[in-house]
Amino acid sequence: MKTKITELFGIQYPIVLSGMSMVSVPKLVAAVSEAGGLGILATGPLNAEETRQAIQEIRTLTDKPFGIGASLMMPGAKENAEVALEEQVPVINFSLGKGDWIVERAHAYGGKVVATVINERHAKAAQRYGVDALLATGHEAAAHGGPVTSLVLVPTLADLVDIPVIATGGFSDGRGLMAALSLGAEGIAMGTRFSISKESPLHDNTKNVVLGKTIEDTLYTDRFDGMDCRILKTPHAEKFIEGSVNIPKAFKNSFSLAKSLRMPWIKLFIGGLISGPKKLFQLARTANATEALNLAINEGDCDHGIHLVGQVQGRLNSIPSVEDIINDIMKEASEVERRFLSLADDATSQSPVNEPTT
Repeated sequence: MKTKITELFGIQYPIVLSGMSMVSVPKLVAAVSEAGGLGILATGPLNAEETRQAIQEIRTLTDKPFGIGASLMMPGAKENAEVALEEQVPVINFSLGKGDWIVERAHAYGGKVVATVINERHAKAAQRYGVDALLATGHEAAAHGGPVTSLVLVPTLADLVDIPVIATGGFSDGRGLMAALSLGAEGIAMGTRFSISKESPLHDNTKNVVLGKTIEDTLYTDRFDGMDCRILKTPHAEKFIEGSVNIPKAFKNSFSLAKSLRMPWIKLFIGGLISGPKKLFQLARTANATEALNLAINEGDCDHGIHLVGQVQGRLNSIPSVEDIINDIMKEASEVERRFLSLADDATSQSPVNEPTT
């Protein structure tokens, strides 16, 4: 299947792996790229040295195009983006910040840049920066989706900009891919579907917990890491977001956060102070959120940890390989296409024929 996205990235299928912290690791990234899609490395929990090592590891696993993600407002993100530029990563996906400097330097070596957006204002700004494509994140998505559903957001942005749009939020199968294309997107990005795969590092217990949930078993809140996001609904998650920020716990966890970023703790703390109370509280939430994510993702403890997941979780019922996921999507997409063509043929044959006038 050829779309503007497959041609832009040089990939076989218009399917992208979303950059999920602690989940979109080199093995999963390479698996998606090898299967014909575009894998995106999550660099949120990595420091610059770890990002460089991860990029080099991906290159030992695949010679296909891949990308990295950088949430620019998070600590260490700028440094990770710098590493990606130095390593001349084929695709850089930035979010939560102004990425014009990334565009300029990536284009200098032939790289492509994708901006993650959730509204029209962000889409317009990203196009002004010169990005090559947008990743439109709908309300159904895990983590930091916006308030507008994919069904409305995708066609709105596709009509608004002159660059390709990748739809994410609510997509997991061939019907979803064809729906996205019908809405004006040139491809889809999936996080939750790829997280429940054989190559995903997500703990088996958490995978099975997700498989037991429905489309209604998520919570959308700004009280987890300080930004609107979607998480797995559990008794612990409900208590976590109902309470106020646990400052003593955040203070303790901030040392681990600074250590993981290879950043002096005092620099992290002063940076938060200088940025103001709102940023400081967000850092506190981030510190606590990082610990909660680690428990769910790496230890399989969903009773005390928290997992980011999309509403599409309720549509998943198996743990296939990445290759099987992509093959099944493309097979179903072809079946949907044939059905559309059949419906179009029927509509044409049933249309009234104008009678000749005498």
